[in-house]
Amino acid sequence: MTCVWSAALVGVAGIPVEVEVRISSQLPRVDIVGLPEAAVRESVSRIRGAIAATGLPFPDRRVTINLAPAELRKSGAGLDLPIAIGILGATGVIEHDRLARRGFMGELALDGRLRGTRGTLAAVLAMREVGVNEVIVPMQSEQRARHAPGINILGARDLGAVVDHLRGEELLSPTEDGPGEDPLPDGDRLCLSDIRGQTLAKRALEIAAAGGHGLLMTGPPGTGKTLLARRLPDLLPPLCENERLEAFCVLDASGAISPDQPISSAPPFRAPHHSASAAGLLGGGSPIRPGEVSLAHHGVLFLDELPEFDRRCLESLREVIEQGVVRIARANDRFELPARFQLIAAANPCPCGFYGTPGRDCRCDDATLARYRRKLSGPLLDRVDLGVTVGEVPWAVLRAPNTGPTSETVRLRVARARAHQRARGITTNAAIPDKRIDELVQADEAALEILGRAVEGLHLSARAARRLLRVARTISDLADRQNTDHEAVAEALQMRLKW
Repeated sequence: MTCVWSAALVGVAGIPVEVEVRISSQLPRVDIVGLPEAAVRESVSRIRGAIAATGLPFPDRRVTINLAPAELRKSGAGLDLPIAIGILGATGVIEHDRLARRGFMGELALDGRLRGTRGTLAAVLAMREVGVNEVIVPMQSEQRARHAPGINILGARDLGAVVDHLRGEELLSPTEDGPGEDPLPDGDRLCLSDIRGQTLAKRALEIAAAGGHGLLMTGPPGTGKTLLARRLPDLLPPLCENERLEAFCVLDASGAISPDQPISSAPPFRAPHHSASAAGLLGGGSPIRPGEVSLAHHGVLFLDELPEFDRRCLESLREVIEQGVVRIARANDRFELPARFQLIAAANPCPCGFYGTPGRDCRCDDATLARYRRKLSGPLLDRVDLGVTVGEVPWAVLRAPNTGPTSETVRLRVARARAHQRARGITTNAAIPDKRIDELVQADEAALEILGRAVEGLHLSARAARRLLRVARTISDLADRQNTDHEAVAEALQMRLKW
């Protein structure tokens, strides 16, 4: 019997899989056991063709392939290569000791070529956890897999090259180039200075970027809500190494990027259409695929025309915003998909878009307006930290030279504020645990007195009060103040969401 290490994708995580191959002297037949799905069961035809194209014989006896652990359902074509190597090892073409502490991942073509599969990086990380120190992957997935630290990655073009390497006849060698980066060209960057006016909205965007807070912008159509939201990613600091790996594993597992696309340190930005289904937004399907909230992990989820989304989809975001994870329950399985994102949303004040706009007539009656407002529930809005009105900009401001800050200037201030937060042992102020809020916010008595009057007068919930303190802490960080004072709380109250 021959054992070969590989990995299967479950949700967005890689799970180590031990491929066991036994050849017995019975009538020719190939059995794959261990809950294989259709793509894995069909691998026999691809493997048979690939082995024949390499010039090696396929065993004419009974071949039994077990994919352990047996209770885990396996999907995808990435197990083609390890199964083929296991068969060749069981027939004696490859010595067993040459397979020790080696892993394999890749889809086989009928002519023996290797094709990349989704989830390569997550699979390599999973194999590393069981002591594998060398993984052979398709050539097009090599650069991506090399982002996994502490493990040797080799790329191969076809099955024949893998066999030659394992036999010691012609060794594979890693490419000379390091892991690819995907920087954003300077010409493609969106600058905050391109937007005229909207001083309050720009300030709210800066606070949101500095503290990782959620933001809802309301106002009539054409005032710059979407333009402002799309400039947020360029204000955020680059992802750290762990965040990059986590975010890229989700994108890779979803199949939303090509197998040869390099990893990026820029936070992901996702903007789904308001017609997105619950499965498209939260994840689901068979096999489980991550939704938009998971694709925005460690990045920004922008929901334009927020009230136009399905109400059930929006209400399901409440728990995800609080916990940073999507839990999907099936009859026999439980899945957890990471979804720690920053929510940015935009909405018109009414269906026609002009309610409360000076000089514009609103065509919505009271019943229509009430139905529109009910699409966003109080519990959902209570979880959004900031809210500003983005009004119409006068023509004199539109045609005048812009004197507002550039994205580079704001990005430097955001980076300095984030440094203060890291020094306190947290990633962002929005993630301050409730039990440490007094310790980390450090609000003075005047600030707490203003907050207390606001809680009593505006009937704010305890959650809203804690979120106001987190926003005020971010405002103090932007001003390089050690304590949270009454000015920071007053500005946070000014940007408290009103709907």
